[in-house]
Amino acid sequence: MLQDKLRDVIRDIPDFPQPGIVFKDITPILKEPALCTAIVEAIVESLRGVEIDIIAGIESRGFLFGLMLANHMNIPFVPIRKQGKLPYKTISESYKLEYGQATIEMHEDAFESGKRVLIHDDLLATGGTVVAASKLIEKLGGVVAGYSFIISLDFLNGEGRLHRFSNIVSSLVRY
Repeated sequence: MLQDKLRDVIRDIPDFPQPGIVFKDITPILKEPALCTAIVEAIVESLRGVEIDIIAGIESRGFLFGLMLANHMNIPFVPIRKQGKLPYKTISESYKLEYGQATIEMHEDAFESGKRVLIHDDLLATGGTVVAASKLIEKLGGVVAGYSFIISLDFLNGEGRLHRFSNIVSSLVRY
């Protein structure tokens, strides 16, 4: 079963990036091309019937499988990056972190108004970054078609924050 395989491969890194946090490291997955393919296929299957025009991946680990998903589905990919990393004119959204504030950006011409955008990231925790990404999609006139994650940390209740944008949330392994 894919969920069991993911639990075996995802590495826990205690006290990263700060004391008390157990970081879920997906980089061991990248050593296994067959597992990467299985992840993409499982996410696509979980979204069967959902109308998606574009995949938006959140920097940086959301780029890894977000681009693979977009290629597999033969649809465009849009990067959502940290402030100051995109070369063209951008729109931005700031949000609060436990230890401060962050800002993410997307090119102002990333897609046309009315497009249905799936937001992908490797992990859903508190949902702060993903909510900010959802607001960026809406600022450009897009519709959040849903979300996909490899990992969901359910004990942090991030999924509940996403339902105001879309009730479609796919996570392959939950902790």
